[in-house]
Amino acid sequence: MAASDRMVLGPLVGSIDQGTSSTRFLVFNAKTAELLSHHQVEIQQKFPKEGWVEQDPKEILKSVHECVERTCEKLQQLNIDITNIKAIGVSNQRETTVVWDKTTGEPLYNAIVWLDLRTQSTVERLLKRIPGKNKAFFKFRTGLPLSTYFSAVKLRWLLDNVEEIRQAVDDGRAMFGTIDSWLIWSLTGGKNGGVHCTDVTNASRTMLFNIHSLEWDPELCQFFDIPMEILPKVRSSSEIYGLMKICPSLKSGALTGVPISGCLGDQSAALVGQMCFQDGQAKNTYGTGCFLLCNTGQKCVFSEHGLLTTIAYKLGRDKPVCYALEGSVAIAGAVVRWLRDNLGIVKTSQEVEKLAAEVGTSYGCYFVPAFSGLYAPYWEPSARGIICGLTQFTNKNHIAFAALEAVCFQTREILDAINKDCGIPLNQLQVDGGMTNNKVLMQLQSDILCIPVVKPSMPETTALGAAMAAGAAEGVGIWSLNPGDLTAVTCERFEPQINPEESEYRYARWKKAVLKSMGWETSEAPSNGDTSIFCSLPLGFFIMSSMIMLIGAKYVSVISKVGLRIESTED
Repeated sequence: MAASDRMVLGPLVGSIDQGTSSTRFLVFNAKTAELLSHHQVEIQQKFPKEGWVEQDPKEILKSVHECVERTCEKLQQLNIDITNIKAIGVSNQRETTVVWDKTTGEPLYNAIVWLDLRTQSTVERLLKRIPGKNKAFFKFRTGLPLSTYFSAVKLRWLLDNVEEIRQAVDDGRAMFGTIDSWLIWSLTGGKNGGVHCTDVTNASRTMLFNIHSLEWDPELCQFFDIPMEILPKVRSSSEIYGLMKICPSLKSGALTGVPISGCLGDQSAALVGQMCFQDGQAKNTYGTGCFLLCNTGQKCVFSEHGLLTTIAYKLGRDKPVCYALEGSVAIAGAVVRWLRDNLGIVKTSQEVEKLAAEVGTSYGCYFVPAFSGLYAPYWEPSARGIICGLTQFTNKNHIAFAALEAVCFQTREILDAINKDCGIPLNQLQVDGGMTNNKVLMQLQSDILCIPVVKPSMPETTALGAAMAAGAAEGVGIWSLNPGDLTAVTCERFEPQINPEESEYRYARWKKAVLKSMGWETSEAPSNGDTSIFCSLPLGFFIMSSMIMLIGAKYVSVISKVGLRIESTED
């Protein structure tokens, strides 16, 4: 590529996309939104106990450095000058909670992932302090119900259970943040002057943030007993936070001096990347979980049907804040990973699509993947995953189909809720995320919703949204967010192929299965921790007496046989 050709590319913007399953770094052309190169590293999830989900913050940080360096190498191989990268944006898995020592730069515990359920007893203890044990007590201040999902209860658990964190707080050494805060602090210098900040979208997922005043709420911090001095400074989603610094220990420094100027929680980033800037525009992202956001503009709309009110974005210090209604589903792509890693019925995630396509039906099998309870619209932590409607005819193909169908049914539930809250039904659904590469899933989604599903030809909308915010920041100014300047996006469209009656029948059966998944788990365990069948006294007596009767019957049978032999000998 000649030098003149390289100049045509114009300014570039990098985007760190740190998700639950993987980390990626992607580079876009700021003038055309074209994706030029990227690198991806899968992230390990740890499950130390049932319901616990953790990740290593240092592994996450290392994966970011690796992705940045490898992407820069790929760009150089394409003869693209990396000095044209003028800004970096960050999008991240939300709610996941990290506490670290600002003097050493070391995490004080593993990150507690948003899916984690260990805090159910913490939630129940906090509920006892709320009038009527009302989970929605803080809804009009935070937009959120009291749930294991959000950062405040995870941070409360860490303070209650990790001595190193309590000591660090007492010593004034502790810093709290979601993944964006941990990354920005580390990438801008860490213990040597790193910037401790977050943006309004991530702050709005903590239950410590007032979504009206756009500040940490002292009363909420007092309720959760969280010291405010450990919280990051809250900034807009598009402004210069700090400059990238070299990391000698990881041999990472290709983009030293480039400003980090965009930050959005992953679902807000996808909303921006899908260019849903108008009231009523919505998108659904299919990642580890599934998240449907509907832009409500500068109006804060509170749901009466189990949805969350969240901050969509604030694209500049002096720009207005925009809100969204959100339907959150905990398990989407994670169910495919579960089929691969836990059941072992496929070797790759792509095989699930092939298995489902071979049968084209679940044959009456329904899968409710409530591995972490049910999120929107139920907010039912007692639910657990079930597969029902099994027969001798059911095989792995039907289970694969039912798993994909489950993602679509969950989306239908939150779309119904959004339609009720907004009053104007969506006439199509814009989609993005890794799972949208599965054409069987996309067709199923259209069939179950009875509306078209529209997928952009460039599916990396989460990373694109963070890049747009970074490029548009004051002091960078290389990416215009004016509607007339935004690049038109080509899309693939999936139309419904079954009649609405069949869709409604399958949906009704799904709802029946959901009801059967509820009330399965409680936070109360047997006092001695014994979960064996003998922890039930009546059951234990029954089993012991049955065993004695069986042994006795066998003994009598042996005596009778011996007696018969003696009699026959005497004859």
